[in-house]
Amino acid sequence: MEKILLKNIDKPESHKIESYIKNGGYNAVREALKLGPDDIIQRVKDSGIRGRGGAGFPTGLKWSFIPKDPTLDKYLCCNADEGEPGTFKDRAIMDNDPHLLLEGMMITSYAIGAAVGYIYIRGEFEFGAKRLEAAIDEAYREGYLGKNIFGSEFSLDMYVHRGAGAYICGEETALLESLEGGRGQPRKKPPFPALAGLYGKPTVINNVETLACVPAIIEKGVEWFKSTGTEKSPGPKIFGVSGHVKKPGLYELPMGTTLRELIYEHCGGMRSDKPLKAVIPGGVSAPLLVPEDLDTTMDFEAMGAKGTMLGSGAVIVMEEGTCMVKVAYITNRFFSHESCGKCTPCREGTIWITKILKRLEEDRGRPGDIDLLEELCGNIFGRTFCPLGDGAVMALRGAITHFRDEFLNHAAHKGCTA
Repeated sequence: MEKILLKNIDKPESHKIESYIKNGGYNAVREALKLGPDDIIQRVKDSGIRGRGGAGFPTGLKWSFIPKDPTLDKYLCCNADEGEPGTFKDRAIMDNDPHLLLEGMMITSYAIGAAVGYIYIRGEFEFGAKRLEAAIDEAYREGYLGKNIFGSEFSLDMYVHRGAGAYICGEETALLESLEGGRGQPRKKPPFPALAGLYGKPTVINNVETLACVPAIIEKGVEWFKSTGTEKSPGPKIFGVSGHVKKPGLYELPMGTTLRELIYEHCGGMRSDKPLKAVIPGGVSAPLLVPEDLDTTMDFEAMGAKGTMLGSGAVIVMEEGTCMVKVAYITNRFFSHESCGKCTPCREGTIWITKILKRLEEDRGRPGDIDLLEELCGNIFGRTFCPLGDGAVMALRGAITHFRDEFLNHAAHKGCTA
């Protein structure tokens, strides 16, 4: 498959505007400015692209919710927080091909009528933030940002905003709260950001990989984009593979690639040639899968049918000998630490779960611990403002479902069978 999202990252000086232009960069935005905003939105709709940040919401449909009133201020926010453990795809684009992101944001801003775009980047990504700021400066210098871009009536200003490293700010409304200078906590929805987002104005929020797909849709066309992937999940996808494989890294492949192909062909198989025990397919919020699921395709529908999520496409591979109680403990320790504290079930429940899992991992388990964990999951799931609590619960439920005996052994026999 022809690479689109990672095509430039290994080229010399790939982060510089001269290199990007040399390789055809900014041609798509020139083409887009010849079209009407509604035409661009329709093309993105027709392409079938779905958000690459985790939820998989149709991108063109999200854009179409923005009011057409030209008197309203509108904003575009790029979600570059990328805080999901195991996820590192967006960072590669920001570090090595920042102008691809800028071009995607320019086309999106033109389509929705936004005159200001923000890139909300995770606080720890200092290198990426500097690369983006330098790229924005280059774009202003060349006249690609600012007033009357390419001699058109379209004007756009763009800014990088560094967060403080809170996982919750990857949730779109918490991101907006943080961007406005408030505490990073989710808002009640509705109203949704398309009607009342940043500063109460209509706002589109897309993640880095989603926006990076937009130039190719404009330049290569709808049918080209739909020619890869599956019918309901078309286009290319970056899979970030980590864990017990011989060749971890980033792989740009069609949506619908099987887990087996990804792990055993592209990643070279298991690191120590041990059997596969489990794989997390979409970041630690996604319930894990087992060897019987290896022929499942990596797309939104197939993952959902298996009771898990494609999520961010962060694939974490684990070999036989891995303690699943320890995996659950480390995962939930993260969620309890990152809970913003707004919702009681999440604030209290995730800490309680972590304490129980820590006790199990330290061979201090008690009879009834597993039943208590499941009861706590029921008290958290569906009872919070944002999906953080749900993600913690789904991950734990998946581990208990597939490896219940391992959890019970920790509780009853004070030891690990792994």
